[in-house]
Amino acid sequence: MSRDRIQIAGAEVAVVGGSIAGCATALAAHRAGAGRVTIYERTTGRLADRGVGLAVHNARYAELAAAGYLDAAMPWARLTTRRWYVRDGSAPLGRQVAVLPFPFRSYCWGPLWQELRRRLPEDTTFRPGVRVAAVSDAEDGAALHLDGVEGGEGSGERQHTGAGRRTERFDLVIGADGYRSVVRDTAFPGVRPGYAGYLAWRGAVPADRLTELGFPGLPADPWAEEDCIYGVFPGGHVIIYRIPDGRGGRRANWVLYTAPPAGLDLGLGTPTSLPPGTLTDALYAHFAHVTDELLPPYWGGLMRLTPRQEVFIQPMYDFTAPRYTTGRLLLAGDAATVARPHTGAGAVKALQDAAALEAALHALQERPDALAAYGAERGKTGRTMVELGRRLGRFLVQDTPDWHTMGQAGVEAAWAAADGSGAFGGRELKS
Repeated sequence: MSRDRIQIAGAEVAVVGGSIAGCATALAAHRAGAGRVTIYERTTGRLADRGVGLAVHNARYAELAAAGYLDAAMPWARLTTRRWYVRDGSAPLGRQVAVLPFPFRSYCWGPLWQELRRRLPEDTTFRPGVRVAAVSDAEDGAALHLDGVEGGEGSGERQHTGAGRRTERFDLVIGADGYRSVVRDTAFPGVRPGYAGYLAWRGAVPADRLTELGFPGLPADPWAEEDCIYGVFPGGHVIIYRIPDGRGGRRANWVLYTAPPAGLDLGLGTPTSLPPGTLTDALYAHFAHVTDELLPPYWGGLMRLTPRQEVFIQPMYDFTAPRYTTGRLLLAGDAATVARPHTGAGAVKALQDAAALEAALHALQERPDALAAYGAERGKTGRTMVELGRRLGRFLVQDTPDWHTMGQAGVEAAWAAADGSGAFGGRELKS
């Protein structure tokens, strides 16, 4: 098959990256009629154990449920209301400055990934602990060049290239390998994530531990299940909401956004992260300062219930590829676009990419330009979300207002100005 005669029926497809975007796009390829799909995941850890939260706007959920990528059987929690608090002396919850609607469903990353993984046909090959060192694209097929692979169950034509490297060939390669994507580096070598200048600290707390906070005058559980909390302060904010824990209970998921301490060189010009257990003393001291001095006592105390070794940091990067396809290489999820999490649409965009890709692959027989159309449309959506993330980042972190002078009308107006396109929670999925 030449590039202009790509057929999905019976095709050998590789998916680089085995997280939510990878499993969803593998499912898309299967549904569109691919012959065999192989997923390559570089980590060897249990992805199902990841306990961080994510939220899906109700309207986007309805679209993704109709497309078959989400359903009510997946564990979720209902969110309806966003309450904004500022520190106000020793008041445990602080002072509420505004209340906005928040029509979302919250999920735990691990159980959601597990449900998507279960939907894949039994003949899907999932290969953990395999590093894709390079990708190449040619007229007659794409190739993955794998490091340190001596065997396994991968599909596609194989050949050894010496010294522990193996080459495997496919009709299509889908890059779902995150913001450090090797597939994107091949497709668009000039696209690089840009550091936004601030960090996201992340953690979660079992809901039954919240009673340990014990503030006099407060009930044991002073915030409603349906509430999403925005704790705001000069130079940042925290978002707190409940998520299912995958075992029938709840966890309080939190994400803190603020700049690192001045003068601390974290080497963040090159995309990286600080996983659990790697927080330096300086970073944890800054985290303690924010939770103890800048946030209302209850919300800061809730965050401090997360053990230090479980807190991790995601530096804020953003970028988007000009389009999501070139030759036999396709991009999806964070490999194609990373928008700052303020948009409330990271997982939504990855699942939308999969749904749109499935539709494009189905259309290939009648429309040879279907993949190009997928790439252009999803690229447009990606650019919209990156710009939204930057506007919200300026409002909520980089150029924050004087929150103590803001009331309901002020917060509503500031939010409307930042989310001028109404894209918070994700753009509508084009059919």
